[in-house]
Amino acid sequence: MTSTARMRPTRPADLPLAALVDAFSLVSVGADIAGTTVHGVTMASDDVGTGELFVAVAGARVHGARFAAQAVDAGAVAVVTDAAGVAELGDLAQWVPVLLADDPRALAGPLAAYVAGDPAQHLRTVGVTGTNGKTTTTYFVDAALRAVHPTTAVLGTVELRIGSQAIESPRTTVEAPVLQHVLALAVERGATAVAMEVSSHALALHRVAGTTFDVVGFTNLQRDHLDFHGDMEGYFRDKARLFEPGQARRGVVVVDDEWGRRLVREARIPVESLATHVGDPAAAEADWAVVSADVGLDGVGSTFTLRGPDGTEHVAASPLPGLVNVSNAALAIVLAHAAGVDLATAVDAVGGAHAVPGRMERVIERAPGRPLGIVDYAHTPDALVLALEAVRPITPGRLVIVFGSDGDRDRGKRPIMGEIAARLADVLVVTDENPRSEDPGEIRAAILAGVRQVRPDLADVHEVSPRAQALRLGVALAGEGDTVIVTGKGHEPTQEIAGVFHRYNDRDVYLQAVADGLADAPPLPAAGGAA
Repeated sequence: MTSTARMRPTRPADLPLAALVDAFSLVSVGADIAGTTVHGVTMASDDVGTGELFVAVAGARVHGARFAAQAVDAGAVAVVTDAAGVAELGDLAQWVPVLLADDPRALAGPLAAYVAGDPAQHLRTVGVTGTNGKTTTTYFVDAALRAVHPTTAVLGTVELRIGSQAIESPRTTVEAPVLQHVLALAVERGATAVAMEVSSHALALHRVAGTTFDVVGFTNLQRDHLDFHGDMEGYFRDKARLFEPGQARRGVVVVDDEWGRRLVREARIPVESLATHVGDPAAAEADWAVVSADVGLDGVGSTFTLRGPDGTEHVAASPLPGLVNVSNAALAIVLAHAAGVDLATAVDAVGGAHAVPGRMERVIERAPGRPLGIVDYAHTPDALVLALEAVRPITPGRLVIVFGSDGDRDRGKRPIMGEIAARLADVLVVTDENPRSEDPGEIRAAILAGVRQVRPDLADVHEVSPRAQALRLGVALAGEGDTVIVTGKGHEPTQEIAGVFHRYNDRDVYLQAVADGLADAPPLPAAGGAA
């Protein structure tokens, strides 16, 4: 995992522990708190800053209080935990201040925000949630914010970035204390706006507690993370937490699916609706709507017309191809406008935004004897459909897909992904994503079961592991008019196999294939079945 130590403020707080006890009605059950001051808050025993308060929460396997001694040795000055955690502490409570809380996880964000001086109040904050499109939309929003804010921050799946400094992000939405550290550092460095992704896990686990967003957006809700949320209803309810009073002041909701339309009805904050499917009956009643779109044939981007609440139409563009990115760009424009950016400025800035890492990223450009090579993060059934439909119009020849599915995640989507790829692509190379603790071969077998529903003979289907070899085969199979798209990992810099993180990036493999001449070689004959 990526360390976030460099994302702590350089001028930390110096707050009496007694002030926290009073502000949050905590009960002291350990050593005397008198004279103890707190400089920050952490939930990670292996990433503790000197003078920080360690919040020990119950984990999936063990209680975080088991690591309290390690945190104290690293510099923590006190512990916040629940009754079960206190029982785990043993003798530690006799010489370290310990504060009792009913739900320390829910309290971690507010505690961290309080110690950091509530940094979100000094920033224009935009949060984006939904199944697909969070990263792209967040980067588009940042492009619009940067048009009027000299220094901005971006927090999400790809990176934690303040101005020009960035580190790899450990997850889509960091834990609550880390979030407050980053926001405080952003303020310290002169940032005045932040755009961030907000995952359903983050909402369920209170990672954004203690932060009230100025405006939040919802992209869509499609099958994903059911291993965590149980079913689509649970998934929706966790997403909807972002649209609660105290969590956000106002929202913008894409109403292209029934989940979005339901969110508009049930949200307890003011929301504006946005319809992005041209011809959708929902557009007539939506506050904002895409009334026409041209995805083009060059694959560079798309243009569209956005109708505002007053009926005025605005010609806009997405720098990325496909109707899905028309939706992402339209949402970003409306979010940025809701966050105080002039509408015309937002339109221009989003249309000129730079490429987003791992999102329809063109790594190999089409050239004599060479295919177009694209990396995309699509890892859900709906996202895979959108990705393949986006690249088909810019593919004169065959569409080659290299893909897999994650281990220790929703198993039901694996055959669905296989069926979609077999239906929408010409050549399939089935490989591994992040097998995690599962047998990679069993994951591939589940995908191939779906492929067989469309291609019983597995024509033009290849099963290859490891992933780098699979992508190199995909490039070697493709000719000048073909497109190779590798999906599922996007920007990710590692691959998790049997609990070990190995450095790996699809973009790097593409570039090495070019260096080795694979992209310029004549296409290999189809194998006619699984390799």
